[in-house]
Amino acid sequence: MASIYYITQVQFDFGALSLARAECARLGIRRPLVCTDAGVVAAGLMARLQAALGDLPHAVFDGTPSNPTERAVMQAVDAFRAHGADGLIALGGGSPIDLAKGVAIMATHPGRLADYATILGGSPKISDRVAPLIAIPTTAGTGSEVARGAIIILDDQRKLGFHSWHLVPKVALCDPQLTLGLPPRLTAATGMDAIAHCIETYLSKAVNPPADAIALDGLQRGVAHVERAFRDGGDRDARWAMMSASMQGAMAFQKGLGAVHSLSHALGALTVSPHHGTLNAVLLPEVVRFNEAAVPQRVERVAQAFGVSGGAALAEAIRALNARIGLPSGLTQMGIGRDSFDGVVANALKDHCHATNPRVASADDYHRMLEASA
Repeated sequence: MASIYYITQVQFDFGALSLARAECARLGIRRPLVCTDAGVVAAGLMARLQAALGDLPHAVFDGTPSNPTERAVMQAVDAFRAHGADGLIALGGGSPIDLAKGVAIMATHPGRLADYATILGGSPKISDRVAPLIAIPTTAGTGSEVARGAIIILDDQRKLGFHSWHLVPKVALCDPQLTLGLPPRLTAATGMDAIAHCIETYLSKAVNPPADAIALDGLQRGVAHVERAFRDGGDRDARWAMMSASMQGAMAFQKGLGAVHSLSHALGALTVSPHHGTLNAVLLPEVVRFNEAAVPQRVERVAQAFGVSGGAALAEAIRALNARIGLPSGLTQMGIGRDSFDGVVANALKDHCHATNPRVASADDYHRMLEASA
């Protein structure tokens, strides 16, 4: 069992789920609310967590939508208060974990959720009063279990980020066993999410050498194992490596992300509710090509992980990998029409990830990236 403390405490290995009750006790959580979703429950993973919790009094909120919303956050807050909860356990992919972070804020802070959004100046208002959170990922992609942020769609349909070191889960229980049942398409989409995190954070010009090293190692693990995990969901080595790549991508992206995420956050708020990891996979080739002019040596280092040289070859290698693992070749295949692009670009320019892209992107640049990704 690897015991890691970088950003937060991580328990990482097959069987880590069994530590859930002990970690609740260590953190003083006596009545947790579990935030999850219907798919996790149907897959039997909630039952496994309940077995690990034993007779610890807990309540379950399983209404997390595919993209967490303010409405769902407030419903979970009601469940938190009805149970008299004193802490949270998030079980699932990035959506339940991000939702739980929203609950951690709103169960302990006044006002509306928008008051705490990053781009609205809300981050300093998030205090150490947040409810303690244990995160247990069941996918290998978002890395939200070790991240300080959450992405939530507000009631007015804005998809905003919420960031504070107080939101970092107190412990992450990373158990690759929980990902063995992931279907191939979800394995592919979440795996490319992890790869996108590693690439974008490495390309960012922000100075953080440890984050760069973690991102490169995570990228190499992801590129080497995502196709294996896609083709054989029971490949334990591949599942272990992908969960590590996911965790490492998020450990590294505390440094900052870029235009892939500026666009995918904006696209993710559309009514078609496209999957975040799939969006990242589709957008990544054109964003890499755009950024090469600003950070050519870094793009070359990423290309080496794919066994190619140069930004153009890297873009094609990413497209080829997407195709091999069954992901769409463009946005139109995801039901996203060009008529949405103006609004997407306007929101991308305001996104918190826009500022950390290595090359400043204009509205016209974003339009060109979207057209080339369509």
